[in-house]
Amino acid sequence: MILDSLKNAALYYGVGPRMKRAFELIASTDWTKVEPGIHELEGKDIYVNVQERELKTKEAAKLEVHDEYIDIQVLVSGKCESFGWSERCALRQPQGEFNKEKDIRFYDDVPQTYYTLLPGQFTVLFPEDGHAPMVGEGMVRKIIVKVRK
Repeated sequence: MILDSLKNAALYYGVGPRMKRAFELIASTDWTKVEPGIHELEGKDIYVNVQERELKTKEAAKLEVHDEYIDIQVLVSGKCESFGWSERCALRQPQGEFNKEKDIRFYDDVPQTYYTLLPGQFTVLFPEDGHAPMVGEGMVRKIIVKVRK
């Protein structure tokens, strides 16, 4: 898991083969004007899910993991968004099987820790990271850039 400011995005270009392009696409788009929904940026290798949603309680936010994609999550507007986090290898309470089509599996485990994302910041979540996004109060607009590893 990485938490940093968008102004430092270049530090992470080498983390994966598509990360530089993903961060360039994030920086070159006015995400306040993009309609909510899924938008392919480079086919299924890099796509974005633009969301406007109400945040939820810690209890309602379930930990999730992905196998094929790295998430870059950016808070576009709203006060803040908190995330629960746990090492994937520590998760013990799966909710059903892994959904290969959606590249996701949920868990009932309690996160090891929480951290908060502010506007202008991003978090990178790897397949090794169990994460419970969308924790807090109020409405947010965010993007989740899915980068095939």
